[in-house]
Parts: sequence; C-alpha cells; structure tokens
Amino acid sequence: MRYVSYSEDGTLSLQETNKPDIQPHQVLVKVASFGVNRADLLQKQGKYPPPAGASNILGMEVSGVIEELGEQVTGWKIGDPVCAMIAGGGYAEYAAVDVGLLIPCPATLTMAESAAIPEVFLTAFQAIHWIGELQSGQNLLIHAGASGVGLAAIQLAKLHGAKVAVTCSSEAKGDYCQEWGADIAINYKQQDFYQELKLAWGGVDLVIDMVAGDYTNKNLKLLNMDGCIIDLAILGGRFVEQFDTALLLGKRATLVGSTLRNRSDSYKADLVRDFTKQYLSRFESGELKPVIDTEFEISDIDIAHERMAKNDSMGKFIINWE
Repeated sequence: MRYVSYSEDGTLSLQETNKPDIQPHQVLVKVASFGVNRADLLQKQGKYPPPAGASNILGMEVSGVIEELGEQVTGWKIGDPVCAMIAGGGYAEYAAVDVGLLIPCPATLTMAESAAIPEVFLTAFQAIHWIGELQSGQNLLIHAGASGVGLAAIQLAKLHGAKVAVTCSSEAKGDYCQEWGADIAINYKQQDFYQELKLAWGGVDLVIDMVAGDYTNKNLKLLNMDGCIIDLAILGGRFVEQFDTALLLGKRATLVGSTLRNRSDSYKADLVRDFTKQYLSRFESGELKPVIDTEFEISDIDIAHERMAKNDSMGKFIINWE
C-alpha cells in the first residue's frame, strides 16, 4: 500500500509498505480520505510521538470502507462505510482500527465530510460534556474558534442551549464563526477578550483553550464561580508567568489539561459510543455539519501542512486518496 512518509527535516513523500496486520478486535479499513491535524505537524517535528504500540505513520482520523474483519468483531460487515479516530496510521491507503472506535458514516455525507468528524467532534464533545459539563444557558468561551475543534464546539454548544464567544485572528474568521452559531466573535489582534466579555456577559462558565500561556490568567479573571478551563493545546506557550493561584482558589475554579490521543482504548470506545448515541443522527438531519476548509489530492499534502503551520485555515483540511 502507499503511505505518506516524513523525513527528519519534515519533508513528506509517498512510499510503499505492507498493509497493516489486524488484531482480533480490529478491522482493516480501505481509506478513502483522512484529516490533517496539528498533532501531525508536531509528530513529524519529533515533538508528539504516537502512543506505545500505535503506528508510526502520521494521521489520527480516517474514513473509508471495511475490507477485513478481525475474528472477534461482530456487528459490522465488509463494505460498511465508516470513519474513525485512531492513534496513528491514517496517512495510508489502509488502516487498522479498533472496532470500538468505528463510527458509521452518516448516510447524507461524503467520505471527505465523514473524515472531518472524528478528531474534532470527539475532542469538542469530550471537553464540553465529559469534562466541562456545560449546562444549557451557560456561557462558553472558545479560543481559536475557527479551528476544526472550535467550529465543532460551537455547533455542539449551541445545540445544547449555551451562549458561545470565540477569539480569532481576523475579522473574516470571526464572521465565519458567527455563521456557524457563535454569539460573539473577538479579534484578539484588535480587542482584549477579557474586557469585551466582562462588559458583555460579566463572566463565563467554561473556557476551551487551545492557546494557554498568557491567556491563562485572563481566563481565570473572566471565569464565573465554580467555572472550568480546559487546556487542549499550548499555541501560546507552555509556561504561565505569575499564575494567580488566589484566583483559582477564590473562584473554586477547575483547570484541566486534556489530550485524547493517549487515552486508553476503553476510554475512547466509551467516548465514541456516547457521542454516536447522542449526535450521529444530528449529522444526518443537518443539525450538525463537518466544516471543511479545503479538500486536497494526495499529491498536494505538502500544501495542507504548510497552510496549517501558518494557521491559514477555517475548519478541516481533508486529503483524498482518489
């Protein structure tokens, strides 16, 4: 099979290797499309290795059809269209997928659209519901609102009856977030999100933060009593200068760091099951939609990586094999 290899300098190229062998609890998926994630860029830089036992090939989400079933697999058949979040191996024509991570492709979506679901919607679902326990009527702040996770989180939160504010790097990105349901969009290059939201809402109950760094203390200042901040990435830096612990204690705040890739298989299977039960039908009804910035041919994958490195995206980059 073909797969996308990377060298020490980060150069991507198409190479040949054997199809992955599947375990009894896995299926072999013939990949039609796969998503590009920032973690892929970090992995090829040597900063985010895959979990032990996972494929070293890049890629954490795929869509395609089942080509082979492990001997313990039930409830699925060869030819079923599926999408899935995986720990590695997505940048290939075939991927081994644990059966518990499979999501049926919504009948109304293309393969490319289905590939844009797993990573961002499961990450957003975990943050909003499993960790943040967002309630209807509460206020949510999402940093990097025009990212794939941000746009997924906007949709989930609005379906849940919450109010949503986002920060973005441009007016165009802010307008786009509002098209997808955000109530307030703040251009952080021109506005101070703390001042804007303090005036508009007084405070927020939940923050989903891909920036961290200097944003952390502002998040705390803006947080309502018993509020929660969930750090999903560190685009603004890994350290927080003069962290205000008094604010953390005084507001009975919760500060959580979360990743999904290195969670246990059972945790991820439970998350997939819960998400599928609650929201899969919402894609088929059109209440939820995957947000794709650009679909690329496999020969243009370098362009997708270059654009992601420049934060030049609103939604997902999807690569199609055919």
